[in-house]
Amino acid sequence: MGAWYWIGVAAGLGAAAGVLLAGTLRAAAVAVAVVAAAAGAGLGYGIDAWQPGSWGDVAAGAAGGLAAALGTATIVRGALRRGGTALGTALIVAAAALVAAGLAWIPAAGYVVALALPALAARLRRRSPERYAGLRTLARD
Repeated sequence: MGAWYWIGVAAGLGAAAGVLLAGTLRAAAVAVAVVAAAAGAGLGYGIDAWQPGSWGDVAAGAAGGLAAALGTATIVRGALRRGGTALGTALIVAAAALVAAGLAWIPAAGYVVALALPALAARLRRRSPERYAGLRTLARD
Protein backbone atom coordinates (compact mmCIF):
# COMPACT_ATOMS: atom_id res chain seq x y z
CA MET A 1 0.00 0.00 0.00
CA GLY A 2 1.14 3.50 -0.73
CA ALA A 3 1.06 6.71 1.21
CA TRP A 4 -2.41 7.49 -0.18
CA TYR A 5 -3.79 4.50 1.73
CA TRP A 6 -2.35 5.61 5.05
CA ILE A 7 -3.53 9.17 4.53
CA GLY A 8 -7.05 7.76 3.97
CA VAL A 9 -6.76 5.67 7.12
CA ALA A 10 -5.73 8.77 9.08
CA ALA A 11 -8.69 10.71 7.66
CA GLY A 12 -11.09 7.90 8.53
CA LEU A 13 -9.75 7.41 12.04
CA GLY A 14 -9.80 11.17 12.60
CA ALA A 15 -13.43 11.20 11.47
CA ALA A 16 -14.22 8.33 13.84
CA ALA A 17 -12.63 10.29 16.70
CA GLY A 18 -14.69 13.33 15.73
CA VAL A 19 -17.89 11.29 15.74
CA LEU A 20 -17.09 9.79 19.12
CA LEU A 21 -16.21 13.12 20.71
CA ALA A 22 -19.21 14.94 19.26
CA GLY A 23 -21.53 12.24 20.54
CA THR A 24 -20.15 12.02 24.05
CA LEU A 25 -19.03 15.55 24.95
CA ARG A 26 -21.76 17.97 25.95
CA ALA A 27 -20.02 21.17 24.93
CA ALA A 28 -20.25 23.75 22.16
CA ALA A 29 -19.77 22.44 18.64
CA VAL A 30 -16.71 24.61 18.04
CA ALA A 31 -14.96 23.37 21.20
CA VAL A 32 -15.71 19.75 20.29
CA ALA A 33 -14.45 20.36 16.76
CA VAL A 34 -11.15 21.76 18.05
CA VAL A 35 -10.66 18.79 20.39
CA ALA A 36 -11.60 16.37 17.58
CA ALA A 37 -9.13 18.04 15.20
CA ALA A 38 -6.40 17.66 17.81
CA ALA A 39 -7.32 14.01 18.35
CA GLY A 40 -7.33 13.40 14.60
CA ALA A 41 -3.95 15.09 14.26
CA GLY A 42 -2.62 12.87 17.05
CA LEU A 43 -3.91 9.77 15.29
CA GLY A 44 -2.38 11.00 12.04
CA TYR A 45 0.93 11.60 13.78
CA GLY A 46 0.85 8.07 15.16
CA ILE A 47 0.18 6.64 11.72
CA ASP A 48 2.94 8.83 10.26
CA ALA A 49 5.42 7.45 12.78
CA TRP A 50 4.38 3.91 11.84
CA GLN A 51 3.85 4.07 8.06
CA PRO A 52 4.81 6.46 5.24
CA GLY A 53 2.55 9.40 4.59
CA SER A 54 4.43 12.42 5.90
CA TRP A 55 2.50 15.52 6.88
CA GLY A 56 -0.51 14.27 4.88
CA ASP A 57 -1.40 11.85 7.67
CA VAL A 58 -1.49 14.59 10.28
CA ALA A 59 -3.41 17.01 8.05
CA ALA A 60 -5.93 14.37 6.94
CA GLY A 61 -6.50 13.21 10.51
CA ALA A 62 -7.09 16.76 11.70
CA ALA A 63 -9.38 17.57 8.76
CA GLY A 64 -11.34 14.34 9.21
CA GLY A 65 -11.80 14.98 12.93
CA LEU A 66 -12.86 18.57 12.39
CA ALA A 67 -15.34 17.81 9.60
CA ALA A 68 -16.86 14.80 11.33
CA ALA A 69 -17.23 16.62 14.65
CA LEU A 70 -19.05 19.54 13.04
CA GLY A 71 -21.30 17.21 11.07
CA THR A 72 -22.04 14.91 13.97
CA ALA A 73 -22.68 17.78 16.37
CA THR A 74 -25.51 18.92 14.12
CA ILE A 75 -27.02 15.44 14.03
CA VAL A 76 -26.68 14.93 17.79
CA ARG A 77 -28.15 18.35 18.55
CA GLY A 78 -31.16 17.51 16.37
CA ALA A 79 -31.63 14.13 18.03
CA LEU A 80 -31.57 15.63 21.50
CA ARG A 81 -33.91 18.44 20.48
CA ARG A 82 -36.41 15.90 19.18
CA GLY A 83 -36.54 14.02 22.47
CA GLY A 84 -33.61 11.60 22.41
CA THR A 85 -31.92 10.87 25.70
CA ALA A 86 -28.31 11.91 26.19
CA LEU A 87 -27.11 8.42 27.13
CA GLY A 88 -28.98 6.67 24.34
CA THR A 89 -27.74 9.14 21.76
CA ALA A 90 -24.18 8.83 23.03
CA LEU A 91 -24.31 5.03 22.81
CA ILE A 92 -25.68 5.07 19.27
CA VAL A 93 -23.09 7.62 18.17
CA ALA A 94 -20.30 5.61 19.84
CA ALA A 95 -21.39 2.55 17.86
CA ALA A 96 -21.36 4.65 14.69
CA ALA A 97 -17.83 5.80 15.56
CA LEU A 98 -16.72 2.16 15.81
CA VAL A 99 -18.21 1.47 12.40
CA ALA A 100 -16.45 4.54 10.97
CA ALA A 101 -13.15 3.37 12.47
CA GLY A 102 -13.62 -0.04 10.87
CA LEU A 103 -14.43 1.52 7.51
CA ALA A 104 -11.27 3.62 7.69
CA TRP A 105 -9.15 0.52 7.03
CA ILE A 106 -10.83 -0.18 3.69
CA PRO A 107 -8.82 1.44 0.85
CA ALA A 108 -10.25 4.88 -0.07
CA ALA A 109 -13.19 4.50 2.37
CA GLY A 110 -11.51 6.75 4.94
CA TYR A 111 -11.77 9.65 2.53
CA VAL A 112 -15.45 8.91 1.93
CA VAL A 113 -16.24 8.71 5.65
CA ALA A 114 -14.52 12.03 6.31
CA LEU A 115 -16.45 13.76 3.52
CA ALA A 116 -19.83 12.08 3.93
CA LEU A 117 -20.58 13.20 7.49
CA PRO A 118 -20.58 16.97 6.84
CA ALA A 119 -22.59 16.41 3.65
CA LEU A 120 -25.17 14.38 5.56
CA ALA A 121 -25.42 17.02 8.27
CA ALA A 122 -25.90 19.79 5.71
CA ARG A 123 -28.63 17.80 4.01
CA LEU A 124 -30.41 17.15 7.31
CA ARG A 125 -30.15 20.79 8.31
CA ARG A 126 -31.83 21.90 5.06
CA ARG A 127 -34.65 19.38 5.43
CA SER A 128 -35.49 20.03 9.09
CA PRO A 129 -38.49 22.26 9.76
CA GLU A 130 -38.03 25.41 11.78
CA ARG A 131 -40.70 24.73 14.37
CA TYR A 132 -43.68 22.44 14.69
CA ALA A 133 -46.78 24.05 16.13
CA GLY A 134 -48.37 20.76 17.08
CA LEU A 135 -51.76 20.91 18.71
CA ARG A 136 -51.42 24.56 19.66
CA THR A 137 -52.92 25.49 16.30
CA LEU A 138 -56.05 23.53 17.14
CA ALA A 139 -56.52 25.33 20.45
CA ARG A 140 -57.36 28.61 18.75
CA ASP A 141 -61.13 29.01 18.52
